Amino acid sequence: MAVLTLFSPSTNPSLLTSSPSSLSISYYFNHNDCTESDWYCLRKNNSKWAPFSTSSLVSKQRTRARTKSKLCLMQSQMMPESSNSSGSGCSWMKDNSSVQDEIAGHGMREGPLHSVFPTKAAEVSSVKDLFEFICAGPLMDKVGLTPDKVAESIDKWVICGSQLCRLFKLNELYLTEPQKVRIYHYYIPVFLWCEEEISHHNSKFKDEDDIPPLVIGFSAPQGCGKTTLVFALDFLFRINGRNTATISIDDFYLTAEGQAKLRESNPGNALLEFRGNAGSHDLSLSIETLTAVSKLTKEGKKMKLPRYDKSAYSGRGDRADPSTWPEVEGPLTAVLFEGWMLGFKPVPSEVVKSVDPQLEIVNKNLEAYFDAWDKFIKSWIVIKIQDPSCVYQWRLQAEIAMRADGKPGMSDEEVLDFVSRYLPAYKAYLPTLYAEGPNGSDPEHLLVVEIDEGRNPILAN
Repeated sequence: MAVLTLFSPSTNPSLLTSSPSSLSISYYFNHNDCTESDWYCLRKNNSKWAPFSTSSLVSKQRTRARTKSKLCLMQSQMMPESSNSSGSGCSWMKDNSSVQDEIAGHGMREGPLHSVFPTKAAEVSSVKDLFEFICAGPLMDKVGLTPDKVAESIDKWVICGSQLCRLFKLNELYLTEPQKVRIYHYYIPVFLWCEEEISHHNSKFKDEDDIPPLVIGFSAPQGCGKTTLVFALDFLFRINGRNTATISIDDFYLTAEGQAKLRESNPGNALLEFRGNAGSHDLSLSIETLTAVSKLTKEGKKMKLPRYDKSAYSGRGDRADPSTWPEVEGPLTAVLFEGWMLGFKPVPSEVVKSVDPQLEIVNKNLEAYFDAWDKFIKSWIVIKIQDPSCVYQWRLQAEIAMRADGKPGMSDEEVLDFVSRYLPAYKAYLPTLYAEGPNGSDPEHLLVVEIDEGRNPILAN
């Protein structure tokens, strides 16, 4: 069977030119409460996928008949021009300098991205195999996909997959099972869902209107892979000609002086001793920033996005110097806003007391967060975990990987202390988040992705 040789991505300069809103890999790992090792410390996990399913065997046969001609055409188009030792005669597969230039142009480090995923090879040997693998994904129904829709857009799947392989420095001819799952069952389906949300958002405005960017919220626990997901989505938006900005709740932490005052006013409360929980954010800065970025509807309109320096004051952190803040320019299509506690709702006092009495003041602080964060978000993606204790394991894996790589990392005891400051909030607020959705969310514009311990999507119970 012929190997799958993917299309060369578009070289249209408009799709590959640096955007002021583009964020580098170093931003994601220096400005989120995760480490760079979260990027390449994903566990080996031979995830299984759901069987290919349609309403009946007859339906399945009809679907295949409808798509056969297109898939066969694509297969013939994607055959290698000539055989060689690399398994492909396509010159761009032997020289990925264009994407290297693209990454360099956005300040992205070229570190060991290939080790994001395990290295045991698995096969996607034809377009037909890829089509069936995509259709077996657990998010198909959630994101409104059908086999017919996949077949109609299979070329887009192939190109997006190719671009992501190049971004992560993966050999697309020898993807491992987790690599295939992460790209074709997770990143691309979520990207396509976001595009549908943007189209719906834009349809509410007239042609002559200034269309504000759609703010998409990502609520996901630390270490679950949201940083990498948002990075991949931002990249896919950019190469598809969409101008986006990315913001983290971490960007809105109090200054070092503000944190000191918070700590002094709550003596003995370990949950407010360091940044993280509700009360440790500058909500006025949040409102100012999210209001301003929502007005970037025209070319020439610019603003700077706040950033936070976690290395300041021996790791206690401080707001970065405004001169270092990145500038974004309109018109923006979307704002990707991510954070571990986005969408959390205050719960009855007896609930927080039963979890941890120290959480009472945090719960009270949370009352102000809807107006500062959640009301700006019109579409939501919630990454659901099965057990909050996974956060500790993921963080521990990340720090172990950092230490093994010769980089400074927390000890096992320090990891336990760090995560323990967040676990009470997870225990108190995740049940409501999962049962009712984020604060103020519309169920019609909410995507819940349940993941396993390997950070891959699974079929929800």
